[in-house]
Amino acid sequence: MNKEIRHKMPSELLEEEAKEELTALAEEIKSHDIEYYEDNNPTVDDVYYDGLRRRFETLAGYFPRLPISIEVTQKVGSPPAAGFDKITHSERMLSLANAFDRKEVYEFSERVRRFLRLGPEITLELVAEPKIDGLSASIRYEKGQLVYGATRGDGTTGEDITKNLLTIDDIPKTLTKQAPNVLEVRGEVYMTKNAFEELNASQDASGKSKFSNPRNAAAGSLRQLDPSMTAARSLNFFAYSWGEVSPTKMETHFDFLNLLKKNGFVVNGLTEICSTVDQALLCHEKILNLREQLPYEIDGMVYKVNRLDWQNRMGSISRSPRWAIAHKFPAEQIETRLIQIDIQVGRTGVLTPVGRLKPVKVGGVIVSNVSLHNEDEIQRKDIRVGDRVVIQRAGDVIPQVVRVNQNARSRYSEKFVFPTKCPSCGNDTQRNEGEAARKCVAGLVCDAQAIERLRHFVSKNAMDIDGLGEKQIRSFWNKGWIQNPADIFRLARYRDELAKLSGWGWKSIENLFEAIENSRGIRFDRFIYSLGIPQVGQQTAKLLAENYIDIEHWQIAMVRCTQGDGAAWNLLINIDQIGESVGQDLLNFFNQQRNVDIVTDLAFELNIEVYEIRKTAQSKITGKTVVFTGTLVAMGRAEAKALAEKLGARVSSSISQKTDYLVVGEAAGSKAKKAEQLGVSILSEQEWMAMLDGETP
Repeated sequence: MNKEIRHKMPSELLEEEAKEELTALAEEIKSHDIEYYEDNNPTVDDVYYDGLRRRFETLAGYFPRLPISIEVTQKVGSPPAAGFDKITHSERMLSLANAFDRKEVYEFSERVRRFLRLGPEITLELVAEPKIDGLSASIRYEKGQLVYGATRGDGTTGEDITKNLLTIDDIPKTLTKQAPNVLEVRGEVYMTKNAFEELNASQDASGKSKFSNPRNAAAGSLRQLDPSMTAARSLNFFAYSWGEVSPTKMETHFDFLNLLKKNGFVVNGLTEICSTVDQALLCHEKILNLREQLPYEIDGMVYKVNRLDWQNRMGSISRSPRWAIAHKFPAEQIETRLIQIDIQVGRTGVLTPVGRLKPVKVGGVIVSNVSLHNEDEIQRKDIRVGDRVVIQRAGDVIPQVVRVNQNARSRYSEKFVFPTKCPSCGNDTQRNEGEAARKCVAGLVCDAQAIERLRHFVSKNAMDIDGLGEKQIRSFWNKGWIQNPADIFRLARYRDELAKLSGWGWKSIENLFEAIENSRGIRFDRFIYSLGIPQVGQQTAKLLAENYIDIEHWQIAMVRCTQGDGAAWNLLINIDQIGESVGQDLLNFFNQQRNVDIVTDLAFELNIEVYEIRKTAQSKITGKTVVFTGTLVAMGRAEAKALAEKLGARVSSSISQKTDYLVVGEAAGSKAKKAEQLGVSILSEQEWMAMLDGETP
């Protein structure tokens, strides 16, 4: 793949080109996820990131036979941090799909109509509500009493923040007005603009770091281990949805919002029912014009199908419900000067250019850094030091350069030359054909890479060791105290030397070693993720943990793969959604003796827990692979697929030896013949429905 491929239409790509680009896109998306969720140091804005995801989804849809990364398609948020008790959501907390223009909103409406088989004469009501820029939370009530509250976490498991939520006046402690016996209320914890300014003034006066925006301030305030810290800050809550709920007579989403208001919850007063897409778009335009006048931050509008029975029929895909979409606001643009370009080296050796700006206020936040992405982006836009650049900021991340003001450029400006030597270690860099990234090839010999890998190891979603940030790791690295991850657990040998360093008092030393000791017990999947193996993110780590159960079996299997054991290799790449690409990265990791030694060393230092597979409701088709072909009569193909997935089946688009059932509708094609050849069970639509009779998702 050459660098021009990403600018081609999917129809212009060969399948092999599409495969290479999907791999490259997945790697870039996962890299940005790590920066956002783990490092809290994103280097791209929402517009660029969403563009990557849209390109990935477009190619994946156009080439359905190609394997795709589950890290991209299924990941929601990030796992809960250590220090909080964990709560498993009875119903997953999902993300939302995005629309960026009017055309995509109309397409959403058409998808809903096709799924539900609605004729043009049937009204499709949508509820339009502002998309609050805060932290999602779920609050469970039983018999009218607040039982617990949790963050979204990774969508399946969140952090127990019950005591913190009790400090927020907008959240009632008891429900009285016709509330169901079990009711999980979901909404957004946020901080008003005025409260944000007051908090930052207080932070500045006490010599503490200021928050970059209201969302980060709200998240940091809510996720305090000491609830009194949360109580000291001004937080609010908008309720907008639900999780588990006992059977009720409510028929619409708007009915539910009214029930919440009767029980003391604050529901956004700008919420409206729209009987047409055009009405929803007018609502979007109206709120966009009001945006700067609102006392809180919003970044778009959310449209939800109003009828609850239709919501239930539509269900969800891996990351988001089918019945809702977020219509994002356009990014604000402003001009400032680019002062210099710095090159940062990441844990995988990728060289990332970051522009330093003359500070300017964009979207209510002062920004001084801008993502330049890679050397191709710099060349394509001809970005030079000293240029006047137009930047845009969407959401709460570092902005990007939209264009250069060529008319304001000095005639003495010079093109920026991307370095061919690593700025950290001075070794050669390399850029593989078809890849946008240039990498330092020195590996762990490069200080920057070694330190970044250690930072990943101790990050929130991995070992989660408080008190070991970049500054501390770099200091310990330079002193030779920590050279590999296992050295962290032997750091106590330097306790006396540590006490002599500036900034390390008795209490901070005790807190550090307590955090290290507390991290010795680690879930198997988090341990796998902590190793920083390329393409092995949180979801892939869970798949590996589910299949190998414990560290001993996994390590033996990986070593056998490196020794050419065909059975071990086939077992690995046949794990659903793993495949040869991820398998090869695992093989490369364990082919390096240094990595094998690190894993062995860590296994000695840690208590790596045996992985426990979460139990799910069982049905007759749980774990089965199903393919649909032809026209179904009882329900649309999309709805049939959604129902099968709710009952635990995997739905595929092609027949293979792994297929358990082929469901044949009217005017079926050639799949039935192939199923017969492979011995796959063939069911009519009536036989399929009879099999599911009595099953409920």
